[in-house]
Amino acid sequence: MDRAEQIKKQLNKLKEEGKYHEQIKIPADATGFSYEKLFKPYLDQFVTEVWVEDPYVRHVHQLYNFLRFCEMLLKGPCKVKTIHLMTSLDDSGGKLQQTGGLEEIKQSLQSYGVTLEMNYSSTIHDREIRFNNGWMIKIGRGLDYFKKTQGRFSIGYCDFDLRQCHETTVDIFHIKHTKNS
Repeated sequence: MDRAEQIKKQLNKLKEEGKYHEQIKIPADATGFSYEKLFKPYLDQFVTEVWVEDPYVRHVHQLYNFLRFCEMLLKGPCKVKTIHLMTSLDDSGGKLQQTGGLEEIKQSLQSYGVTLEMNYSSTIHDREIRFNNGWMIKIGRGLDYFKKTQGRFSIGYCDFDLRQCHETTVDIFHIKHTKNS
């Protein structure tokens, strides 16, 4: 037990210094990897701004993923005031659905005092989420790493901790230790 406490203290120290890097490999069909599980350890009361770069916030299920991510942010402990979304515009005929859905999310966030700034890029490819406390999370599949459930009344439809995942890799690190900082 003492050894576990020492390791926990060391990890907390590395996190505070920004020298911590974690790589999580989510296996195919795994469960227990909700947004809360992945992101909450890196959110604190100082996070007021979030940047989401994900080229695939287009289709209904991807819009719901982004909405669930925003809901997670609203529940704290952070005090988010601005969310920046960079995505690509759906050019397959679903542009109206995409822009309408994002506009609805934007209006809903405003009622919570949060501004959603949306930008579109036709060249965006990589996926990353950054918090203004310096933490950056890169997910190979972006926010869309959950598999479709068997039906709307299947376990995992509402609770993402119970939803099966696609295989992906998550890299978590602090910007203090990137080449651009």
